[in-house]
Amino acid sequence: MSVKRAQPRRNPAPRARRFPPALVASLDKSKILGIRAGTEHRFIGIWVVVVDGRVFVKSWTIKSHGWYRAFQKDPLGAIQAATRTVRIRARAVSGKALLDAVEAAYAAKYCTPGSMKYVEGFKTPERRKTTTELVPV
Repeated sequence: MSVKRAQPRRNPAPRARRFPPALVASLDKSKILGIRAGTEHRFIGIWVVVVDGRVFVKSWTIKSHGWYRAFQKDPLGAIQAATRTVRIRARAVSGKALLDAVEAAYAAKYCTPGSMKYVEGFKTPERRKTTTELVPV
């Protein structure tokens, strides 16, 4: 007679961490997000968009010492939202559909004549690659 061994329980894949809905709504309404890459940089203001409840940012200048490059070396940082400082992890974004959705969100949110130069500039291949998702730690 063979004895059946109990199969180990498989845990479902961990769900991606998400910001609380109220914080996402606040970020969606906000034009500027305070962000700090790592612990050595200071907080700076950048544009932020929300797509399907997820938070995205892009870099305009792509400097070697800027926030985008700092996140490539160490993905941890923080954002300032309302009166809170929230620890975050930066994740690179890929996939044409998601990148297109983020660009559409930028175009819808930052639609003033003065913003259009930047919205269009974000579509260049070099800047499109900087699309970054922020998730809470």
